[in-house]
Amino acid sequence: MTQAPAPHHDRRLQARFQIARGNFSLDVALDLPGHGVSALFGPSGCGKTTCLRAMAGLERAAGHMTVNGAVWQDDSRGTWLATHQRRLGYVFQEASLFPHLNVRKNIEYGMKRLPADQRRVALEHAVELLGIGALMEQNPDTLSGGERQRVAIARALAVSPQVLLMDEPLAALDSQRKQEVLPYLDKLHQSLDIPIIYVSHSPDEVARLATHLVLLESGRVLASGPTDELMSRLDLPLAHGDTASALLQARIASYDEADQLLTLSTSAGPLYLPTAKAGKVGDPMRIRIMAREVSLMRTPALDSSVLNTLPARITSLTKEGPGQVLVSLDASGVTLLSRITQRSRQTLALEIGDQVYAQVKAGLLLD
Repeated sequence: MTQAPAPHHDRRLQARFQIARGNFSLDVALDLPGHGVSALFGPSGCGKTTCLRAMAGLERAAGHMTVNGAVWQDDSRGTWLATHQRRLGYVFQEASLFPHLNVRKNIEYGMKRLPADQRRVALEHAVELLGIGALMEQNPDTLSGGERQRVAIARALAVSPQVLLMDEPLAALDSQRKQEVLPYLDKLHQSLDIPIIYVSHSPDEVARLATHLVLLESGRVLASGPTDELMSRLDLPLAHGDTASALLQARIASYDEADQLLTLSTSAGPLYLPTAKAGKVGDPMRIRIMAREVSLMRTPALDSSVLNTLPARITSLTKEGPGQVLVSLDASGVTLLSRITQRSRQTLALEIGDQVYAQVKAGLLLD
């Protein structure tokens, strides 16, 4: 009799890794959700890939690791599973497909590692998830970079992994190929009931894909928690620079086909976004609002081309580069960020605690 999987709130990927190597040391404690996408984010050299390799058993670290109750490493008991004993899929920056095998045989190679009775991801399911049905008989040298990476992901899934490790899988692709692959990565966390650990130094990828975020700096965990909370915290690096933004949870309220205008319900109030496609009323959505797309007013504008105006309270004011101020806002419990000029702050006489109106000029639909 097969034991039912544990409820999501009981399922975790937990690890403690310590490595000392020359001038670099890694000392991290991780407690990640047992499903969905957890991103390891930070600058080059902060320990992201080292951490991922320790999870895979490719790097020997002191410590312990469990994946949804399965013990992969426990130094206190002398337990350490070699890489081939760990039920994992690993996707590298480069696709690294076997050049002498076509797409089908590349994927089947991964499946052969696993007895038939232990396979939980069917070949057809992996092919459908990654949209590579038309590529199955082609050789790797005939594929684009984005197609090769999608095949590599399908091959990693073919081993029916308990965890999927992805080491900057889009880093080697140009902007067009990244946009080609991103929708398929979106589908992965919606369709797979396993933890996906995603290494990246791209705020855009993290905002779009990750539900949980670990910020690394110099081999240490700077912060760990839900992505929407960490991205807009002013004491953390993601809230600064040109990519500063806030993530909002929303639901579809309605869609006007004539105007191609989507109405979203959020805790902060309704938002209106132009889009050529829409889901069903009630469907959950995530929205990313860039700080540079939010302007502030003392009173709501009666005549404006900007459709979105949300009442908010200023919670902090931080100098941000030459002549600029980053404003953190509380909009009915939702955090928004706004980047304005120092002159604008002086003209409006803005102070912490003031009530203002935030004009949201644009938002990015992430789901």
